[in-house]
Amino acid sequence: MTRGLFFSFFIRVTIALAVVSLVKVWFHPLGWILGSVLVVAWAVLNAYLLTRSMRRTIEQLQKEVASVPEKRAEVVQPTFSDFDGLAGAIARTSSHVEHILAKAAESRTELEAMIDSMQDAVVAVDSAGRIQWTNQRMQKLMPGASFSSSVRVGHALVQTIRDPDVLQCVQVALEQRSISERRSTSLLPGKIFEVSASPMPGGGAVAVLHDITRIEQVERTQRDFVANVSHELRTPLTSISGYVETLLDHEASLSPQAREFLSTILKNATRMNRLTEDLLMMARVESSEQKLHPGPVPADILVHDAVQAMSGLVQDTQAELEIGETTSTEVYADADAVLQVLSNLIENGIKYGQARNQAHCRIIVSAHDVSEPARGVEFRVRDFGQGIASEHLSRIFERFYRVDKARSRESGGTGLGLAIARHMVESQGGTIRAESELNSGSTFIFMLPVAAQTEG
Repeated sequence: MTRGLFFSFFIRVTIALAVVSLVKVWFHPLGWILGSVLVVAWAVLNAYLLTRSMRRTIEQLQKEVASVPEKRAEVVQPTFSDFDGLAGAIARTSSHVEHILAKAAESRTELEAMIDSMQDAVVAVDSAGRIQWTNQRMQKLMPGASFSSSVRVGHALVQTIRDPDVLQCVQVALEQRSISERRSTSLLPGKIFEVSASPMPGGGAVAVLHDITRIEQVERTQRDFVANVSHELRTPLTSISGYVETLLDHEASLSPQAREFLSTILKNATRMNRLTEDLLMMARVESSEQKLHPGPVPADILVHDAVQAMSGLVQDTQAELEIGETTSTEVYADADAVLQVLSNLIENGIKYGQARNQAHCRIIVSAHDVSEPARGVEFRVRDFGQGIASEHLSRIFERFYRVDKARSRESGGTGLGLAIARHMVESQGGTIRAESELNSGSTFIFMLPVAAQTEG
C-alpha cells in the first residue's frame, strides 16, 4: 500500500478503535461484541468508499490515456497524491505525441501539395488494388480518359481504369514487388504515357503516368525531317559520284591537280552518301518502320555468315578476322538484323581496332551461352587496338558520338553505326554494351534471348 493510502486507512482505523474503546467504557458487559460489529461495519464502509475513489481516479486516467492520439490530455488532479506523478507523465506524453502528430500532419500536407503540383498523374493503391490516394493531375484525366467511373478512394483500380498497360504495370509491382514500366497509348485519345509503378514498403504500389505526347511528336518530326532530307540528298549525291567516277576513269587529259580535286570530291560525296544511308536506316529503326521477322536461328550460323559477308572489306584493309568460340544454341531474332549488327561492329573494329605498333588490325568474333541475368547467347566482337577511355564507354552508342573526331572523319565514319546496332539489338529484346581498356583493345558484347525460352 502506498504512503497516501496508508495514512488514509490508518486514520480511519484509529477512529474506529476510538469508537470501540468508548463503547466498551459505556457498555461494559456487551461492549466488546458491539464494538466488534461497529469495527467491521466501519471497515466495510471505508473499504467501499476507498475502492470507489480509487476506481474513479483510475478510470479518469485511463480515459485521458485513451484520448492521447486524438487530443491533448488534460492535467488530472487525482484524489490521492500517489497518482500525481502518473498524471503528470500522461500530460507530458500527450503534449509530446500531439507535437509529433502535428509535425506528421504538416509533412503530409506539404507532400500532398508537392505531388498535386506535379505535371504527372499519380495514383496509390493498397495490396488488394484499391485506390488509396490520387493527385489533382490524375483527377483531371478523368473526363477524357478510359475510366468507367470517377477515381475515388476505396474503389478498385481495375474498376476505375480500363487501360491494360496501366493495370499490368501496377499488377507487376504488386505481385513481383519490383519496379515496372509500360507505355500506354489507349488511356487518352491521341496521348502517349510512360507508366511506372513501384512497390511501397508497407504493401501496395504507387503508379506515375508521365505524358510524353509532345516529346514523341518532336522526335517524330525530327525523324521525318532527317528521313526526307536524306532521301532528297541521295539523288544528287549519286549523280555527283557517277559523274566524277566517269571523269576519273575515262578522261585521260586531266591534269594531276584536276585528278586530285576530283578524287577529293568523290571521297566526300561517297562519305555523304554513306551518311544519308545511315540516317535513313536510323530513321527506319527508330520509327519501327523496319519490320523484323524474328525466329529461331543458330548462333554459330550468324557468326559464320557475318564473317563471310565482311570478307571483302577484310581483304581491302588487310585485316585479320577470326572466329572464336561459338555455340549452336538457337536465338530468337531476325537473322538479317543480327547480321547487320555484327557487320557494324566488325566494321567498327576494322576502322578503330588497329594498335599503334601494328600494321593490321585483328578482330575475333565469338558467341557463347550465358545464364545470368537471363538465359541467352552473348555475341562478342573483340579488337586489339588502342581501346576506349572509360569516360566514353557510356556514350559511344549515342548518335553521332565520336571518341576521336579527327580519326573518325579520316576513316569515313558517320557516327551512327553503333547507334543503329543498339536500336536493332534492343528492338529484339536484347542488350548491348562495351568493355575496353586503353592500349588493350575493346570488346563489344550484345546478348539475345534463347529461342526456346522466348517461344515458351
